[in-house]
Formats: sequence, C-alpha cells, structure tokens
Amino acid sequence: MSAQSPSTPEPGGTARVDAWIWSVRLTKTRSAAATACRAGHVRVNGERAKPAQSVKSGDEVRLFHDGRERIVIVQRVLSKRVGAPVAAECLIDKSPPPPTRTEQAATGLRDRGTGRPTKRERRDLEEWRGRGKA
Repeated sequence: MSAQSPSTPEPGGTARVDAWIWSVRLTKTRSAAATACRAGHVRVNGERAKPAQSVKSGDEVRLFHDGRERIVIVQRVLSKRVGAPVAAECLIDKSPPPPTRTEQAATGLRDRGTGRPTKRERRDLEEWRGRGKA
C-alpha cells in the first residue's frame, strides 16, 4: 500500500473535477460542485465538464458560482478536502475581482414588494441595460 496520504498530490495524477473543485474550496459541498457541473457551469480547458471528468496539473477550470466566474489553473491534484492554506497552493487564481457593492447596486434591481414591472417599465429597464431596440 502507498505511504502517501489521500490529500497529498500524486505526480502526474488526475482527479474528478467535482471532487477537485470541492477539495480546493471553490464550493462548499461536493454535491454543489457536481450540480454545477451538470448545469453546465464548469468548463475544463474551454469544454463543458461532467462531474466525473478528470483534471490534471496545468488544466484551466472555469466555474460560474455565486454570481461570478472563477478562473483557476490546476497547480496540484487533490482527491480529499484540505485546509485553506494548502488549498491556496493547489491552484492559481486568475479570476477577475468581484464587483464592488456600488457596481452590484447599479444593476437596476427593483424594490422588494413592488410587483412585476409594467410593459413601459420593462422597456425602460431593457433600454437602460442596453438590450432595448434602438
């Protein structure tokens, strides 16, 4: 039997993409990672990934989660969840910075309890967002 523990990287090894996303703490649970894969929110090297797809060192993983896109490069392959300092060493984060609170507030959210927008309000919102007819 091998002397390595399950959390140590294997040279040239691979791991399931859902397990790797969970083990480096990009999602809180493995089932959330698998659900994101099934929903098409995970891409490995530009291709849509299924939960059981293998990742290896050097792969680019894109995850759309919690309203933002995370772009990471696999540095080391893990099969078990590890602490945050070790997880940070296992990836290179190339994600854009998260939007500031003022940028989030400027998305045109409606006040709670105001109901559905009228046709006129919807047209104004779409024009403001740049999706309306010119």
